[in-house]
Amino acid sequence: MTAGKLFLPSGLLLQLEQLTLVAKRRIRGTMQGKRRSKQLGSSLEFADYREYAPGDDIRRFDWSVYGRTGKPFIKQYMDEQELQVHLFIDASRSMNFGEDSSGLLVEGGKLANKLEYAKQLAASIGYIALAAYDRVDAASFTDQIDNHTPLMRGRGSAERLFHFIQKIEGQPLNKGGINADNLYFARPFMNPYALSRQQGMTWVFSDFLAEQGVEEALSYLLSAKQEVVVVQVLHPQELEPKLVGDLRLIDSEHSGGKDVAISNRVLRDYQEVIAEYTDGLKQYCHERGLTYIRARTDIPLHDMVLQVMRYTGLVQ
Repeated sequence: MTAGKLFLPSGLLLQLEQLTLVAKRRIRGTMQGKRRSKQLGSSLEFADYREYAPGDDIRRFDWSVYGRTGKPFIKQYMDEQELQVHLFIDASRSMNFGEDSSGLLVEGGKLANKLEYAKQLAASIGYIALAAYDRVDAASFTDQIDNHTPLMRGRGSAERLFHFIQKIEGQPLNKGGINADNLYFARPFMNPYALSRQQGMTWVFSDFLAEQGVEEALSYLLSAKQEVVVVQVLHPQELEPKLVGDLRLIDSEHSGGKDVAISNRVLRDYQEVIAEYTDGLKQYCHERGLTYIRARTDIPLHDMVLQVMRYTGLVQ
């Protein structure tokens, strides 16, 4: 087995090959694929008859029906079209959080580091799409689109996709200085070249812990006629911190710090705030037709892809 395929467990790869991504609406692509659209076209699956009209392909003329009825009919077939799948992976400082940043599976089959978990989720979705002969591209972003791939197609492209995702590195924590751009989440998506001109399905893997710009970024994607899947990757310590005593908390984006006396009341207040924020993001997505998934890094990758995402109806 090659190094690229070791990025995902071989057993998981075999299971992913049996799945397909489910788009809420049929999307007509630019090339013939394996995904049925509402359009009628050139596949081998019969759909219906209609009366012959001048200019129709004579090869679809049904002589047997003509012989029985004396009326000219042609056969129509389902048009099988590709789905364009776009993967955006947040590599900002706040994503580089967790005990393990090596990308290896830790005890219990769980991943602790948020970025590594997001990368493996993105690789899983990309592999499902490639195995179904959909077209896939991927990009990493911080305050801009840092790197991106061209569109790829077919299972043979999985090595290139995995190699690209493996190479994504997060910004180091506690880097000196304040980068205000990192706090404006929409900035990478304001570049018109960052978004596809074709309708498609866009997955954004991020913690979405930005001071501003999250809703604006998602609105840009909707304006680009994308079916958007928001995958909010969070570490358990961000949801249920196990802290106590007098501590200095470091802001991973600002690289500034604040002295805090951690008490049970402070922890309760924090949990209320983080719950309000994540619930608000979920509600925003629901109201606008986006799909929201909360991906905790203590959920094994296998369960997240094969159970949680199946439950949402995104894969089948």
